[in-house]
Amino acid sequence: MSKILDDLYATILDRKLNPRPESYTAKLFAAGEDEIVKKVGEEAIEVILAAKAQTDRRVVEETADLLYHVWVLLAWRGITPAQIDAELEARRRR
Repeated sequence: MSKILDDLYATILDRKLNPRPESYTAKLFAAGEDEIVKKVGEEAIEVILAAKAQTDRRVVEETADLLYHVWVLLAWRGITPAQIDAELEARRRR
């Protein structure tokens, strides 16, 4: 993955292992899987809505939100970016 996504994942893991009261990420982890999955769904819908009726800038912003929440979900499940990289690489070779 890109350096920014790797850095984001590292920050998310840090918030999981060392929660800070003011951290949105730590609050998501404290809320649990249902809240994390709900946020992924909400952000996916927002990407779709932005793509249909808003500016490219809004699509970029909403996609960034979606990627962040997906990364939180992966960290919750213990799935690493390397596993996603490997899956994408395997698909590229097909």
